[in-house]
Amino acid sequence: MTRPLRIGLSPRILHQPPAELGFRNKTLQYLEQTVAHWIMRRRALVFMLPAIETGGVERSHVRISDYVKEIDGLVLQGGADVSPLSYGETPSRPEWSGDRVRDLYEMELFWECVVQGKPVLGICRGLQLINVALGGSLYQDIAAEYPHAIAHVDAVLYDRHRHSVQIEENSRLARLYGENYTHLVNSIHHQAIKRLGRDSEVEAISDSDGIIEAIRMRGECYVSGFQWHPEFHAATGGLLDSGPILDDFLAAAEKQRM
Repeated sequence: MTRPLRIGLSPRILHQPPAELGFRNKTLQYLEQTVAHWIMRRRALVFMLPAIETGGVERSHVRISDYVKEIDGLVLQGGADVSPLSYGETPSRPEWSGDRVRDLYEMELFWECVVQGKPVLGICRGLQLINVALGGSLYQDIAAEYPHAIAHVDAVLYDRHRHSVQIEENSRLARLYGENYTHLVNSIHHQAIKRLGRDSEVEAISDSDGIIEAIRMRGECYVSGFQWHPEFHAATGGLLDSGPILDDFLAAAEKQRM
């Protein structure tokens, strides 16, 4: 009997946990439950891949390549901003400094997956991280740097905030969803792709302002990214069905292990 797919999930990192959690001066690495359960509903196994930081685990003992050999695909989940330092800029405001430690780790994970031919799916921050890894850049804050954009985040509505996207004709995403190119998605981001990374193509945009909402890397390795959170989309409720996105990624994971 074929073993279940093994999907690696990059961690969120909490560098300064609140005192009430009881981890004074410690670093927490964690995942968001919904994204894990979204993948697990397809009977795939999910493994969080703890970051390896300088001064912690010796890299001679545990290497990124060892992690990637053991998984069939990688999901880069959402979370803290990508640091502007990662695309050659200085943070315009302290609160937009992001998580440089996580950036470096996830970019190393990403490139190791590309080298080994393991598929990668990026969600929200994950899309932005892929774009930066490919040499692209981001708007540090959409409202500040792209004033004609619609609101892409709402602190009160959170994952109930939504807008429509336009899927590009003749894209792989269009083949997954048929001839209806306009769909409603959630929107929980204040940063977005500014300069598209090399060897990648746009698969969907916000139809109100042109903000890039989905990309795919060219080449043999399966790499796709979505600015919305497909794992937050219920089967009903008028939002884009997230099933085809997940099934396409898992099919690529199954294919590479054959």
